[in-house]
Amino acid sequence: MNRIIPKSMRIPLLLAVIFNGITYYGARLLNAGRLHYNLSNTLDDRIPFMPWTVSIYIGCYIFWIANYIIGCRQQKEEAFRFISADFAAKAVCLVCFLMLPTTNTRPIFEGNSVWEEAMRTLYHADAADNLFPSIHCLTSWFCFIAVRRNPKIRKWYKTVSALTAVSICISTLTTKQHVLIDVIAGIALAEGSYLFVDKSGFSKRYMRILSKTLPKPERKENLFE
Repeated sequence: MNRIIPKSMRIPLLLAVIFNGITYYGARLLNAGRLHYNLSNTLDDRIPFMPWTVSIYIGCYIFWIANYIIGCRQQKEEAFRFISADFAAKAVCLVCFLMLPTTNTRPIFEGNSVWEEAMRTLYHADAADNLFPSIHCLTSWFCFIAVRRNPKIRKWYKTVSALTAVSICISTLTTKQHVLIDVIAGIALAEGSYLFVDKSGFSKRYMRILSKTLPKPERKENLFE
């Protein structure tokens, strides 16, 4: 397991997954029955509905898993900067979801292709709420942040990660899961949180707090290489 996820990052990564669930599903539970606002505009109306892009929208989970693990395999300080920025961003998302419940208007379609059936399944499973900022775009952009400054990652993979993150953001629009302001806010929040935890010292405090909960290694070794 140490070859995949360093022991010192297992709890922080697990907490990130748990807090993501609390943010998304907790806000949905608390907002049940409340008025939700539609933030779409005329530009959103011009973006075409493209059912086949649901493959990108759903396929993002593989990308998330791979790059979050890569993000946790960096040098210790950088790994905690990455994972603490994710925590801070999700906290902001929770506040936004509760302060400004959002929704959007989904298209009506009658086709029976594989992609249209997949879209129906997605719409049925995922309610049109918790949209601003887009966690889908936020998390995908963090996947790019996880590799862009890592000297051990080859340039081609950094390029692929950037293109994948952009493609996922576009897919949130072409599947009509999100609107433009959701996407912009998600990317901006990822960048802002990554800068904030470094400048404020939050990442170092987060590292100290979580490090106290971890057993000390029996011998000295760099678990982040």
